[in-house]
Amino acid sequence: MKSYKGVIRTHSFARLTALLTVLALLTSCGMFGSGSNSADSQGDLGQAGQEIIRYTGEKSRIISYVYTAKKDFSLTFNGMGDKQTMERLLDELDKYDIKATFFLPGIRVAEEPDIAKNIISRGHEIENNTLNHLDLTTLEYEQIYKEIKLSNEVIQKETGITPKYIRTKSGDYSDDIRLVAAQLGMEGVVSYNINPKDRDMKSAQEIGDYVARYISRGSIISLNTDINPEVIPSVGLIAKAAEDIGYKLVTLSELVERGGERKPLEQIPGYDAAKINPDYKGTSYELVYKAKTRKKEIALTFDDWATDKTVTQILDILAEYDVKATFFLRAQGVEQNPNLARAMIEEGHDVANHSYAHQVVTTLTPEQLQEDVVKAHQVITEAIQEQPLMLYRPPTGVVDDATAEIIAATGYPRIAMYDVTTLDWDVNNSAEDIVKGIMKKTQSGSVILLHILDGIHTAEALPTVLEKLQDKGYTFVKMKDLIE
Repeated sequence: MKSYKGVIRTHSFARLTALLTVLALLTSCGMFGSGSNSADSQGDLGQAGQEIIRYTGEKSRIISYVYTAKKDFSLTFNGMGDKQTMERLLDELDKYDIKATFFLPGIRVAEEPDIAKNIISRGHEIENNTLNHLDLTTLEYEQIYKEIKLSNEVIQKETGITPKYIRTKSGDYSDDIRLVAAQLGMEGVVSYNINPKDRDMKSAQEIGDYVARYISRGSIISLNTDINPEVIPSVGLIAKAAEDIGYKLVTLSELVERGGERKPLEQIPGYDAAKINPDYKGTSYELVYKAKTRKKEIALTFDDWATDKTVTQILDILAEYDVKATFFLRAQGVEQNPNLARAMIEEGHDVANHSYAHQVVTTLTPEQLQEDVVKAHQVITEAIQEQPLMLYRPPTGVVDDATAEIIAATGYPRIAMYDVTTLDWDVNNSAEDIVKGIMKKTQSGSVILLHILDGIHTAEALPTVLEKLQDKGYTFVKMKDLIE
């Protein structure tokens, strides 16, 4: 028993069978001999009692969300409740045809392997939640290694499944955890980006509302199976939130496999197309309000940022009417949800710069303004993995000669204005008001300004706007095509 001191913490007589299973693994070739399935044996144990040497290779990657423009996200569970609780949870997932990912503690799998086998038989996947469901960030390297290694061994022995991912009890991680995961040949250390905090004994409705509010493409939801029974009825509410927005819940492995890798900013062509330039005085610029053309062509543009639900609704409407638009994005929002910006690109729209912090440009110093423009450019570039359209639209549309020169000097000589606006950002302006304003002001070459903001009536008005303008013979083109 002394050989695994610090690995197996508190336990009762009821765990005797499980402990014997773990003890057998501790003294088997799976833990100490040549039978290790580690991808890289550096630092592995050769004989019982030999010191575990810290791995010096590349750390395992962190997965808190997946980079994807697809309408997919993943529901994951931590811990393992009792048999009755798990059966009810699995029945609820079946009811809504949801396939989830369960991070199971190895000791619980050893205690009740039938529960783990039931999870697999229902089409879900199993991953590693450490041996004793611990927060590994407080442990020494050797303890971390044993917690992860033994849990992998137990899960593989009892279910035939070899875990690819590790998650700690809290979802937190350290460099040591990442090194151990790499040392054991695992594919990633998993965290999350949506945590409804069900541990705080929130109701099913509160859990469902939280997910509905923060739902996003590529997101990973983290819930627990062994604390709050309200998690079970929350599954139906999460399913409804996904249905309302048109998103699909998939297993973590499927989400990762269908996602992409984000290149570092410096590897993206055009990342440095915007730069700080203190020599800005006298820089030429162009304020573009509309295009001079006899063709009945117009450009539809959207400013700001919103949640997935609002933006996806607008994207779906544009796709239905086969209209391509130009989105001027507030980069502070893009930074939090890069997948949504990439979705705009993949659906054929243009993405451009609408500042980082959405401050009125005439209130900033030249240094502050240039830093904001360049930061926004870099954030958007990294999010969409390509250079954005080199048009800049000032927040609120306020700009003067001095600030226009400062903006132009960074690499944005064309400043995108507009000639049609209906103040749709004001929630007091109804869908009917928006439609009337656009129809009254639009003419050949017009640039129409609308907004992507939660709680306003733009999405409600948009189908009518598109239909009426198309009926009048107008063709929608992206702003760059209109002005060029």
